[in-house]
Amino acid sequence: MELAYYSDYAVRLVNTEEPARNKDSLTSVEAVRDLFIEMSQMSRRVTDGDVTRFRAVRARLRAVFTAADEGDPARAVDLLNSLLLEFPVSPQISGHDLLDDEGHPRWHMHLAEHPSNATAGYAAVAAMGLAFHLTEFGADRLGLCQAAPCRNAYLDTSTNRSRRYCSDRCATRANVAAYRARKRLETERSASTGRTAESSQASTTPTDR
Repeated sequence: MELAYYSDYAVRLVNTEEPARNKDSLTSVEAVRDLFIEMSQMSRRVTDGDVTRFRAVRARLRAVFTAADEGDPARAVDLLNSLLLEFPVSPQISGHDLLDDEGHPRWHMHLAEHPSNATAGYAAVAAMGLAFHLTEFGADRLGLCQAAPCRNAYLDTSTNRSRRYCSDRCATRANVAAYRARKRLETERSASTGRTAESSQASTTPTDR
């Protein structure tokens, strides 16, 4: 498993909140547990106190994406480094649980966490995964959806660094909105041109005496 894979943990956590819509799905122990995938053992350690702690980590991770999206990679790195210092992990080689066709282990790097609580465990792998993604692909690969009011986080894996939306749905919605805006502008310009032509024609028409 590539360590950058863990960056998805950061995206999933950040996107439990939609600030512009005043929506927050991270409101219960069950909602926190739903964020865990391979970390099933850690998910069983989630308590009521983790709900508040997860929200605090979420705000800090969103700040990383915001800084990157605003073109401030140095600030994004500083914010991410503070998370890495607070929530350290120990990389280990793993593979006994993943075998190839011949029954041999598929050796890969795994992040072994030794947290004091579920939040610390999740934050550790999310921050480390995001750090690997940033250093491998660049801070400009971390973005926030440009389809207002959505501001979901995403990781740009496009070949030409052109991604601007968190999903195809948001991309379609933004394109439709832009098309309608262009049509309105064209209509307004056409109407304005028509009024100008009428006014010009009226000013040049002789007045009956």
